[in-house]
Amino acid sequence: MSQELAGALAAEEAAIYAYGLIGVHLSEDEQDRARATEQAHRVRRDDLVGRLDELKASTAPAPAGYQLPFEVTDRESALKLAIHVEDGVAQAWRVVLPVTEGTERVDALSALTDSAVRATRWRRIAGVEPLTLAFPGRAG
Repeated sequence: MSQELAGALAAEEAAIYAYGLIGVHLSEDEQDRARATEQAHRVRRDDLVGRLDELKASTAPAPAGYQLPFEVTDRESALKLAIHVEDGVAQAWRVVLPVTEGTERVDALSALTDSAVRATRWRRIAGVEPLTLAFPGRAG
């Protein structure tokens, strides 16, 4: 389970980094949404750090920077990155589901669902269709 949680931690850390870049290209209202989303990822990250510490699991330190999947230069590319990030976080949490039980599974499902909902909101704002994915968190 610690390997899957470490993957979710890496996804949450990458999301935090990405939202720092995303926000500067958005309108004021969208920046508020991006800040709130970044904070939600920080809370999940901190919870994961605590859980991994309880498991006495070691994880790789967060890198100082990340390789972006594409250049972010304007609002359109920032929204595209927000969607990409949330889909990636959902994928990371989906992997956690089969190795958890009880409240840990509820927490993992909540994290997956939260990211899927955020991705849908960003798709709506960006005018991207379809708004939702049939199976959020499923790669490809």
